[in-house]
This record gives sequence, structure tokens and C-alpha cells, in this order.
Amino acid sequence: MNAWKRRGLKRAGKPWTSAFFNRAGQAAAVLLVVLLAGGGRLIAEQIRLGFHGGLCIPNIRGGTTEQSKGYTSRLGPFFGFFADFGLGPNLSLCTEMNYASQGGKRDGMQPVTMEQLPGVPLYADFHNEAILDYLEIPLLLKVAFGQRPRIFAEAGPYIGFRIKARTVTSGSSLLYDPSGIPLDSQLISFEGDTCICNDIHRINAGISGGIGLEAPFGPGDIVLDLRFSMGLTNIQSDPELNGKNHTGAMIMSLGYCFALRGK
Repeated sequence: MNAWKRRGLKRAGKPWTSAFFNRAGQAAAVLLVVLLAGGGRLIAEQIRLGFHGGLCIPNIRGGTTEQSKGYTSRLGPFFGFFADFGLGPNLSLCTEMNYASQGGKRDGMQPVTMEQLPGVPLYADFHNEAILDYLEIPLLLKVAFGQRPRIFAEAGPYIGFRIKARTVTSGSSLLYDPSGIPLDSQLISFEGDTCICNDIHRINAGISGGIGLEAPFGPGDIVLDLRFSMGLTNIQSDPELNGKNHTGAMIMSLGYCFALRGK
């Protein structure tokens, strides 16, 4: 941002927290392997495999500091694969592996921290988008109603592994003090693309649920899905400096699945 640069954020990791999240990620991976390997052999005649893709409309919820408040929704991609294990005529357990884009954006007047004036709250009018991409593994219990075509409801937990985290800023603005008075007449450029991986936890966990429609098409089924996810863990690695936020998203997807083995 020309001569003005935002202050670098320091990571203040807590060993016990990192260990907990690492164990949670390992447990989720083991559970997935058990379902695909052992569980698959037990109920092999009721397994369906599929893929889906669509649009993710995420937002960053909460905010305990001036810098972490005021985010609105953005748009991002969503796609992945899933395995549906039948537990009965209308009940199944579905596990997925998805690329899901989280984050949020802020437009207009917002706080800026400068190296030259540490501790002094300054404001500027610019675009700021936080892009947080995760590999998410949900485990969903699905209940279907009626015959095909049929609707279904789904709900369950998920765990997300951060793939990348960055902020994309654009625009130019004067710098203002808290009372709205400009410091000078020099415009500051806010064009930038900054990696913030050190400021975002590697692991995110939450719950997800939604409704959908399955309709026969060819050898398998078309699947329409409308889902909501809510992160339950704080995403910042240093909440004292950066505040506390949680992820959340609405996901709309279209997919296709087929039976791995017929009855």
C-alpha cells in the first residue's frame, strides 16, 4: 500500500490447542477410512458414490474487535465427492470430501492499522475480502421421504482443514482519524493480495444441515442440495490481537450419484 503498510500480525499459538485440533483431524481421517473400508464391506450392497459442485455463499460471523466486525457475504466455489452408506430404506450415513470456500468481505469505511502509527486507530474507504478455503469432511445422517423422486433432510458435524487463507484488498482512500477527519490529502492505494495463513487456525469444525431432492436419471440419480453450515471454533490463531470469528455459509449444489453395487 505504497509507503503505508499494515502491521504484520503475530501468531500466538497455544500448544494444547494445536494438539487438540491435530488429534481431532486425525480422528476424522480414521473415521472416514473405517467407513469406506470396513463399513463398506458390511453394507456394500447399499453404497452409492457421487460428486457434486455448486456455489458457496459464506460469511464471517461474530467479531470481538473493531477489526473483526462488519463482514458481509461473498461468493465462492464448492465441489467434492461423497459416499452414501444405506442403513435402511429411508436412512443413510453420508460422508463427503469437499473443497469449500469460506470468508467474507467488507466495503466502505473500516479500520486500518499502520506501522508508522502503532496503536492509533485509523480508518479508510476500501474493499477488503477475506478468502478462507478449506478441505471439509462432513458426516451427515440423511433421512429420505417417499419414493424417487424424493426429498431428504440431512444434518451432522464436519471438520475442515485450511488449504489457504488470504485477504484481497482494492481501492484507494484518504486516511481518517476516529472522528472522520482526514489526516492529509494524500490518497493511499490499498491494492494487494496478502497471505494470512499464520493468522488463521489450520483446523475448523462445526455442524451442517439442509434439505435436498433426488431424482432418477440414467443409471443413477441427480441430487439437488441446499445446505447451511455453521463453524463452532474460533478461526483466529491470536484472538487477543485479531478478535474472535466463526465461519458460516449457505451452499447450493448439483450432483450425481450411482450405486456401487446393486442389491
